Amino acid sequence: MATVGLLHPGEMGAAVGGCLVSVGHEVLWDPAGRSRATTGRALSAKLTGAGFDRLIAKSTVIFSICPPHAAVDVARQVAATGYNGCYVDANAISVATAEQVCAVVTAAGATYVDGGIIGPPPEAAGHTRLYLSGPQANEVRPLFNRSALDARIAEGPQYAASSVKMAYAAWTKGSSALLLAARALARASGVERTLLAEWQLSQPHLTAQSERSAGSAASKGWRWVAEMEEIAASMTAAGLPDGFHEAAADVYDRACRADVPAGRRTATTPKETLETVISALM
Repeated sequence: MATVGLLHPGEMGAAVGGCLVSVGHEVLWDPAGRSRATTGRALSAKLTGAGFDRLIAKSTVIFSICPPHAAVDVARQVAATGYNGCYVDANAISVATAEQVCAVVTAAGATYVDGGIIGPPPEAAGHTRLYLSGPQANEVRPLFNRSALDARIAEGPQYAASSVKMAYAAWTKGSSALLLAARALARASGVERTLLAEWQLSQPHLTAQSERSAGSAASKGWRWVAEMEEIAASMTAAGLPDGFHEAAADVYDRACRADVPAGRRTATTPKETLETVISALM
């Protein structure tokens, strides 16, 4: 059994930590400065509170699961302590950013494992995969044996796990942003009712899907802006057009600024949230 450090456990991080706890590992997290919601998730997942210095000193493996824009700063925070264990970056970042994170932590003496999570926060087996890559990936994968999180090796170069995440989210989150933009275009052009009628004939799932996309964009768009920018950078590095995902970043930036009261997200109906998000896009 291992002692694992979990940095900045949000909804996804706390669930991943809970998977590790469920199979006998001790998972440390630092409660300092964290919100009541994060604290509640950590307690529910049976994570063990510890000061940052103790987390660093005791953890043989550290997982970074944070918003992508913070990945490099979190790595620097750990590197500044001289941590020399295994550092797993499981954030939605481009290969270029993963290379930067790797350089930061290995310069301080740690080993680096690249990671990418696909699926919802893992609460039941069969829904979420953690892809891992790099020379030490096979040392991390067994930590999740018998847990609800399916840890897999991403075959390919050292940063294959990040590449898989970028390619996967390029479609899932990118297409959601495109769908919202298409509906906003129809409204701006005065043809939304006609478009919805056509969707009912030829694409009957899109009306409900656009409502779900609006809900996700309103509540999680602040996190997805940087993810779309990381995908755009990945496209550029591969010699592909980056405009799709630069535009998606703009869509999510506008959506997350929509005037949906923070305390009412669960009380607001999907149609009301859609109305607010579409208005914010226009």
